[in-house]
Amino acid sequence: MSLKQLLVCTALFSAGFSAQAAEAGFDSVKDVLTRNACLSCHTVDRKVVGPAYKDIAKLRKDDPANAEVIAQHIRQGSKGVYGPLPMPANAAISDADIKAVVDWIMAGAPKE
Repeated sequence: MSLKQLLVCTALFSAGFSAQAAEAGFDSVKDVLTRNACLSCHTVDRKVVGPAYKDIAKLRKDDPANAEVIAQHIRQGSKGVYGPLPMPANAAISDADIKAVVDWIMAGAPKE
């Protein structure tokens, strides 16, 4: 398989997961966000301490490679990406939960 074919397949695969997340909406990730205290700093559509999920989606959703960037920010934390306040690392969140949240954000962080 050529590199070009691999990239196309990866993009299509990511788009399929994003479509599933978009269909499920916020309810599909609300439990994950609650259990991991994400909603203490983020909401879907307005900035609280951290950026709104819709703002993250606007910045990141057009490039499938950004899914890994978002996952890394969730797992390892970040500083200076969306403002001066650092996001703490969340090492306890499972890979499956990160994937669900990232897929939802990459789908545009739909509320419904």
